Amino acid sequence: MQLSSAQTSYTPKMLHRCRERLVPKRFDYTDLRILEAAGIHGPRNVSLAARELGLPTEMVRRRIKRMMSKNLLWFHVNIYHTNLGLRKAVVFIDAVPGYEKLVSKCLKANDFWKYTSNCYGRFEGCVGVFTIPEKHCDDFETFVGEFTDLGIATRTQIFWSTCFQQNNPTTDWFNSKTSEWNFPWEEWMREIPCIEPRLPFTLKDPKEFALKGDLFDILILKEMEKDALISFTDIGKKIGLTKAGVRYHYQEHVIKMGLLEGFEVELIPFNETTSDFYFFSFTFPDMDKMGKFALSLLKKPFVFSLGKILCQPGMISQMYFPRDQFPHFKECLSALIREGLLLNYDYVIQYRGEWARQTISYEFFKNENWVYEHERHISSLRDTVIENRLHV
Repeated sequence: MQLSSAQTSYTPKMLHRCRERLVPKRFDYTDLRILEAAGIHGPRNVSLAARELGLPTEMVRRRIKRMMSKNLLWFHVNIYHTNLGLRKAVVFIDAVPGYEKLVSKCLKANDFWKYTSNCYGRFEGCVGVFTIPEKHCDDFETFVGEFTDLGIATRTQIFWSTCFQQNNPTTDWFNSKTSEWNFPWEEWMREIPCIEPRLPFTLKDPKEFALKGDLFDILILKEMEKDALISFTDIGKKIGLTKAGVRYHYQEHVIKMGLLEGFEVELIPFNETTSDFYFFSFTFPDMDKMGKFALSLLKKPFVFSLGKILCQPGMISQMYFPRDQFPHFKECLSALIREGLLLNYDYVIQYRGEWARQTISYEFFKNENWVYEHERHISSLRDTVIENRLHV
């Protein structure tokens, strides 16, 4: 993911990097096989991935190191926020013309933001992802409602979602001989009706949002969100635990209590100068058809993440397309609607020059609980509007 250092102020917890957009990213079929295996087994288990692929371990390490040194590749963890008592929300803000940047800034008045990006299309403004303590969902909806009350947005929309199922790099649709992507859209269309819709746990409505972790668990996850390859020794130095203590919390809490959804292998598959990021929402006639569609996307190179809209046959997804392929995807969606497999869809195009991402809001976990200061969020939002309205 990209972050413009000229337009965004960094904080210690923010994840950020600047990429050269003019140079196409280069990787081959073997690289993708390695990253596909790393996504399954975790990037900390390179030896297992190498054995499964029948490749020398040192060669696998060397290829990973090369891609990382060229700023093509990063590794993070995906937290299963549900088991930390947090509910995920995706917010779309349609800004009053002239206030697009202010809307993005105002979203960060809420301590529990995870990701923001300016967008255009259906909503001309901003899209944000939040993880909100379960008991404060009504407070958060009030917070978002303030954007229209303060006159900086014409409308807002919130989707409460499951945690996101991450799509890691895949060799599907990649031609091993030419090292180019194929896009067999008709084959994908034929695949969807035949799928048995058995959703992964990340795309099922959770029975509860129980808080199963402690402060050390959250601090470990925070460090691994920034770098999934960080050693237990280095984590311990940052959070005040011994290496053995970090290992204990990781194995006995993070893993056994289900605080970790998986590992994110971050690689942009297509040329960034001719491709775009999108946020989609989909609605379906029933859960069965939603499941078929969702599972058909789990190993597609244009899908970054999927989330199920809570208690509804609907989905949220972040996707990435070469511009010449996006019309074909839309044609497929139209065909799915005609065939009764899909009811409707909507999307925004992300403006990637203005985005920000941060780790879990660990500093607001105190006395074994989340501290959500609703009145301070509202006050901060109003102050931000007053301070910036004349400078937009």
